[in-house]
Amino acid sequence: MRHRLGVSGSTILSDPAHFSALFWEGIDHIEIGEFPDEPSFTTFLHMCRNQTITFGIHSPLLRTGSKYDLLESVFMDSAHAWKQVEHECRMLRELGASYLLVHFPYFKRGVPARGFELLEQGLDRLRRIQQASGLSIICEPKLGFDKSSAAIRFFHDSPLSLWADIGLCMDIGDFLLADSDSVSRCVDKWHNQIKVVHLHNVEHTKEGKYWWIPVHPSHENDGIHYQTGGLIRQLAQSPQVTFVFEHTPHNQASAAFIQEGYEWVKMLVGRTSE
Repeated sequence: MRHRLGVSGSTILSDPAHFSALFWEGIDHIEIGEFPDEPSFTTFLHMCRNQTITFGIHSPLLRTGSKYDLLESVFMDSAHAWKQVEHECRMLRELGASYLLVHFPYFKRGVPARGFELLEQGLDRLRRIQQASGLSIICEPKLGFDKSSAAIRFFHDSPLSLWADIGLCMDIGDFLLADSDSVSRCVDKWHNQIKVVHLHNVEHTKEGKYWWIPVHPSHENDGIHYQTGGLIRQLAQSPQVTFVFEHTPHNQASAAFIQEGYEWVKMLVGRTSE
């Protein structure tokens, strides 16, 4: 089945002045969130409709919203976070979004003693919201504070049956940082539920930070970056995946470098004939 290619708002940090830069030649989809205000979201909607490109929203819709708080209060109260998801799903279904993506599961540092109970209750609640709104919800397991891998490992160890009817997003950078040795096994296990893939490599700075950088074939043998080619090929064996280019502009990669990575991914997922 034909895979879809998308671009993330992270490539422009959701800056309305650069919305046009999201419409790469040959893409099918844009995933974006954290708009500065509602008028900028309206502007984006008009641009999407004129280009006949689908869109998904990476919650929160607005920058002032909750991003990490569904299972525990990180920056905002969890009750507020759940109300936000319910509201966004209802509204976005009417506006033609393909899905709402949420960071789930997310824990700051470690999984609490009630972790499994919280996960089970959270998934039940997401299913109810999904059914009531008619909009697909995609869950993206995320690293916590200081690159804590607790939530991603907890997700991987959870039973498949718990995630029935919920689509998954794999952020290959986060999963490689969490445990590069087990990523392939994780893809094997969740093969049929992975619907979205966030594509970026990782570049570490001298200050101990890291940036999301474009995937590129030169990383495969440079001894510095993660090798992503085999993982992308493996992910392309899932029934139908939207591959979303999700680097950020911090490392100032050239347009040519980004385009080379784009063409490489098209080859890896079988889109070179277009």
